[in-house]
Amino acid sequence: MKKKYNVYGIGNALVDMEFEVTNSFLEKHEVTKGVMTLVDEDTQFNLIDDINREETVEKPGGSAANTIFAVSQFGGKAFYSCKVANDKFGDLYIEEMEEAGINTNFNRQEREEGITGKCLVMVTDDAERTMNTYLGITSELSPHEIDELAIKDSEYVYIEGYLVAADGGFEAMKETKSIAQENDVKTALTLSDPSIVEAFKERFEEVIGASVDLLFCNEEEAKIYTGKDDILEAREALKKEAKRFVITQGKNGAMIYDGDTFIDIEPYEVKAVDTNGAGDMYAGAFLYGITNGLGYAGAGKLASLAGSKIVSQFGPRLKWHEVQEILKKSQATD
Repeated sequence: MKKKYNVYGIGNALVDMEFEVTNSFLEKHEVTKGVMTLVDEDTQFNLIDDINREETVEKPGGSAANTIFAVSQFGGKAFYSCKVANDKFGDLYIEEMEEAGINTNFNRQEREEGITGKCLVMVTDDAERTMNTYLGITSELSPHEIDELAIKDSEYVYIEGYLVAADGGFEAMKETKSIAQENDVKTALTLSDPSIVEAFKERFEEVIGASVDLLFCNEEEAKIYTGKDDILEAREALKKEAKRFVITQGKNGAMIYDGDTFIDIEPYEVKAVDTNGAGDMYAGAFLYGITNGLGYAGAGKLASLAGSKIVSQFGPRLKWHEVQEILKKSQATD
């Protein structure tokens, strides 16, 4: 029986505010470069004030949301569970999801009063992204936001690793996986960020539990999670943690374990200007591929092409016509 959704995602709903900054700016404000750090709203405001930009561009984001958005753009069917407030950013968030054809838990739930989460993305000239995140109401995400019917009607659930940082989010991760497994729905999870893996390794181990169908991570996350200094040793260790996995390697492409063998995915050479959202886009294109007739090698190739496009421009999402061009290019080179 065909499922209604290719992918059901759950994660932190955040509105992104992205700026170009210098390394000296990060040093001045004692901001740890290259990772996501949780901050209060005042800290976020102070950083933005010191960047001294007249206009702030605000766009709906969040790691799993970016992935689910990509699935939809490529032509897949997707559902997203999150928590946004009854404020202007919440309105913006839900409107964009609806325009993209993505169903959400707010089809059935009322939004609460509060502040929708915001993420300050600072990009340096080496294309490295540094994030200071104020979670707002998404810090209260819990199993209440889960849509069990949508999970049952999905091929995959995709769980954002950042959720381990809050007790309610951690419970939502475990509950989402449990419902999926009880209903023969495959589970995919992303480790999200090296600092998160380091701080919440035990929680990740509890969620993953050697029974995740598909794990997404980059080299650094794989090494931290497995405790191995060598990536070849790390990938062998990951075989005991997940049935299948993808390790992205930036300019060196990616390595995929399909449950039997390793597949090396060649990179597409581009000049990187912004790595924000690269992993999210990779996961979205890959999940679209494996749920729409592509094997792991074909999905990896499509994801690599999409990832190369996203890092060559600012922002974590592509325009709809750009996604169609990627599909055509991928099909032309098969």
